Amino acid sequence: MGAWALLLGAGALLLLPLLPAEAQACSVSANVVEVEENKNYTQPLVDISVPQGQQVTLGSSSTPFAFRIEGTQLFLNVIPDYEENPVLEAHLECRRGDTLVTQQKVLVIVLDVNDNPPRFRFEVKVQKVSEDTKVNTTVIPETELQAEDLDKDDILFYTLQEVTPGARDLFSLVGVNLPALRLDRPLDFDRHRNMTFQLLVRDTQEEDVVPSHTATATLVLEVQPADLRPPWFLPCVYEEPHFCLSAQYRGAIPTGHRLPSPLTLWPGPIYAVDGDWGINQRIIYSLVRRQGNEDDTFAIGADSGNLTMTKSVSSPRTFVLLVKGEQEDRARYSVTQVTVEARNASGSLPRFPQSLYRGTVAVGSGVGAAVKDAAAPSQPLRIWAQDPEFPDLNSAITYRVTNNSNFRMHGEEVLTAAQLGQAGVFYAEVEATNTVTSGTAATVLEIEVTEQPPTPTGPPGTGGGTGGVPPGGSHADDQRYSVTEMAALGGVLGTLLLLAIIALVILVHKHYGHRLRCCSSKAPELQGFDNKTFLADDGEANWAPAPSTPPTHTQAEVPAEASPEPLTPEPPAPPLPTLPAPASPSPIPESPAVARDEGGPAGVRSILTKERRPEGGYKAVWFGENIGAEADVVVLNAPTSDADPGSEGSGDEGDGASDLGDAPYTSTHDSTYI
Repeated sequence: MGAWALLLGAGALLLLPLLPAEAQACSVSANVVEVEENKNYTQPLVDISVPQGQQVTLGSSSTPFAFRIEGTQLFLNVIPDYEENPVLEAHLECRRGDTLVTQQKVLVIVLDVNDNPPRFRFEVKVQKVSEDTKVNTTVIPETELQAEDLDKDDILFYTLQEVTPGARDLFSLVGVNLPALRLDRPLDFDRHRNMTFQLLVRDTQEEDVVPSHTATATLVLEVQPADLRPPWFLPCVYEEPHFCLSAQYRGAIPTGHRLPSPLTLWPGPIYAVDGDWGINQRIIYSLVRRQGNEDDTFAIGADSGNLTMTKSVSSPRTFVLLVKGEQEDRARYSVTQVTVEARNASGSLPRFPQSLYRGTVAVGSGVGAAVKDAAAPSQPLRIWAQDPEFPDLNSAITYRVTNNSNFRMHGEEVLTAAQLGQAGVFYAEVEATNTVTSGTAATVLEIEVTEQPPTPTGPPGTGGGTGGVPPGGSHADDQRYSVTEMAALGGVLGTLLLLAIIALVILVHKHYGHRLRCCSSKAPELQGFDNKTFLADDGEANWAPAPSTPPTHTQAEVPAEASPEPLTPEPPAPPLPTLPAPASPSPIPESPAVARDEGGPAGVRSILTKERRPEGGYKAVWFGENIGAEADVVVLNAPTSDADPGSEGSGDEGDGASDLGDAPYTSTHDSTYI
């Protein structure tokens, strides 16, 4: 034990010098510190414990320019930026003189903050898409559309916004975080050739989060036409955007003749177009030769589609031809049917659209002058006929004037064949002859030879003439007025006529105003005018029974104001003598205009009524409901035997009945209405 004790004692003596040295080493309050980027830290990061006699410095391995030591504290010398340097290192060295005693490492972890907006690698991206792209195909991959964000921990959210209306229904993004563009519906080049979208990216899921950043880019999709449709023969019998039921053609040819020009077909010439309008390839035409039908009567132009005859047809028959329209690249084609009927041409007559043609020509015109169209004097008169069965033969129709040597035909135009020395109207017959079918037709030509050359009718406001002076004439002789000038003249004349009517009305009102007031007021205010023919010498009415002989029709006298337009008697009667007008009207103050009964002074009857009464035995003046209505005077020569001479006319005029009361009146005699 003594040996062990000696050894332990010696070890303790050796350790004693080392203990003070370890207790005097440098130390820091923290070896790892976290800071947020973009902040300016003015407070010390850590405190450094430095023993007496030592100095602490930054080692060369520290982040350059990032730290500084002030006394025994470590400070951050820069504003941290996560994207630039996420970790900053400070190496502390404790020295005693030139001797390095110990080292300390301090790590500054920079925390990422959402301070950077996302960015696309493009501003406008143009992508071509074929029309025949299949649905659910990714048109643009994610790698070409995704945005970049310097904030490494940010999750980006994408939104596709349409700019072209309706384009949003065709395309969509694969996911909110996957910006791949996908086709959702079939494309149609005719409807959408170019579509524009706006691609939006945001670095937060919610829009109202702070901070939140966005970026946008433009996508332009150009639809490329694809060869999807065969050629279409026009016009389409039935048509949709992607389908055309092609037309079938028909025509007629005469037997025994070969037509040199292309056939005229219905509903039009053979014509096909590429069903894909965007591609619009050239169409090549050909006749489909079917087995057992190798007839070579017809040929077709490969580029024009015109159907022509190679030889004549001897007898009537029907040809059914198949015409093929093929794209130039031979990828697609269509076939249509052409029916050509060969008919017997004999007996086919041409027809004129008009039965009468009118033309004009100036007197003194020499031989070969063109006759002008009377409806359009600036144009030559053209006369033409057509064959309704064989329109291809219209060019084979010739024309000639048959019965007038002053004129001749030059094709479809009418020319003078002699010197025209005097004015007048000439008639001629023009005969049209089909040289193929030998059919003829005729029409009438009316030509007016005028003193002066016809002036072309111009548009309104131009005066209708050329402004020239004909030989031997003057501007005054050739004066023409436009529609506008004539309308202005009519307006002036209409105004003058209106002023004259107003003046006439004023004069009539001044001289006959009292009579007008008489006719337009109520019955108690009207004045009656007795016909002297029906009055006795003593002024009383003569109501004697009518004689057995037919009565003599007598015209009653009324003021001109009351009956401006006499009505035609029905039935027609011989002229009636006009009675002299009374010197002055004889108003009856106690009642409206009346006719007294011979039976007594109280027996009076009104001669004013608002309706025609067929009864006989009285005279009446009939007025319409309105002031402006016509007035009739009804003259009946004698009353019936059962008339009540003592009745007094006190009926109400408002109901349209006569003031003669309700007693029935009948008469077999004629009455006169004026």
